[in-house]
Amino acid sequence: MALMITDECINCDVCEPECPNEAIYLGQEIYEIDPNKCTECVGHFDEPQCVQVCPVACIPVNPERVESQETLWQKFRRLQEAAPSPAGAIEPRT
Repeated sequence: MALMITDECINCDVCEPECPNEAIYLGQEIYEIDPNKCTECVGHFDEPQCVQVCPVACIPVNPERVESQETLWQKFRRLQEAAPSPAGAIEPRT
């Protein structure tokens, strides 16, 4: 399941930098989560970091995006494959 940010969001900006997948962004009124990037921190942490740091507890599971643990792992692997190489990394020769 992807997470979502509810209208109780106070735009405090503490969740956005905690997301390892860069799934959190400032929407028109509140922060939002891109469900295509949210893995609930699977592959990075044991618990969703945004949920841990939110001072108003406004980041529940999105009931419209029910995903199994395996689906979250697959999404994590897909995001890792699509990620650009770190700065200074040597690209393999073809």
